[in-house]
Amino acid sequence: MIISGIKGEFSESLGVLQEFAGDIKKLQQVSEAATVMVACIRSGGKIISCGNGGSHCDAMHFAEELSGRYREDRNALPAIAISDPAFLSCVGNDYGYAAVFSRFLEAMGKADDILLAISTSGQSENIIRAVERARDLKMRVILLTGNGGGRLKGRGDIEIEVAYSGYADRIQEIHILIIHALIFSIEKLLYGKE
Repeated sequence: MIISGIKGEFSESLGVLQEFAGDIKKLQQVSEAATVMVACIRSGGKIISCGNGGSHCDAMHFAEELSGRYREDRNALPAIAISDPAFLSCVGNDYGYAAVFSRFLEAMGKADDILLAISTSGQSENIIRAVERARDLKMRVILLTGNGGGRLKGRGDIEIEVAYSGYADRIQEIHILIIHALIFSIEKLLYGKE
C-alpha cells in the first residue's frame, strides 16, 4: 500500500514535469527570463526574489545559488532573497504581513533590478503588493506561478505558469527545476558554462 502510494507520487510528478517540458512556449519563457536576468546583471542591476512557505525557500535557493555557487566556480552574482527574519518580523509587526516584500523593495529596489516573485497559487497578497511596488519602481517582474496564475496573472513581464490545479507541492517541484534551469542558463550566457 505505502509503496504503491509512493510510486503514484513519483508518477504524478513525472506527468506534470513531462507536460511542462513538452510545452515549447514554457521553455521559451524560461529562456527569455534567463536572458532578461543576464541583461540586468550586465547593466549593474540585481535580482530580488520572494515567496511564502516553500516558495520562500525556493526564493532563497535561487539567490544563494547565484550569489554563492551552483555547479562551477565563478564570480558571485547580485541576487538576494527577501528573507531576513528580523526584517520580516519588524515589518510584519509594524505594517502587517502583506507589506513585508513591498517594503523591502521600497528600500532596496531600483529601475535596473528584477523581481522574481514565486507563488504557487498566484493569490498571495504580499506578492501582489510586491509586484505593484516593483512596477512603481520600474523594475522588471518575472513570475513563477501555478494553477492559472491566480490574481498575479497578467501582472508580470514574463509569467511562467505550471499548469496544474492540484496540491502546491507538484507546482513547487517544477518551480525548483525552473529555478535550476534559470541558473544554468544565466551561467552559460555569462561564462559559457555547460
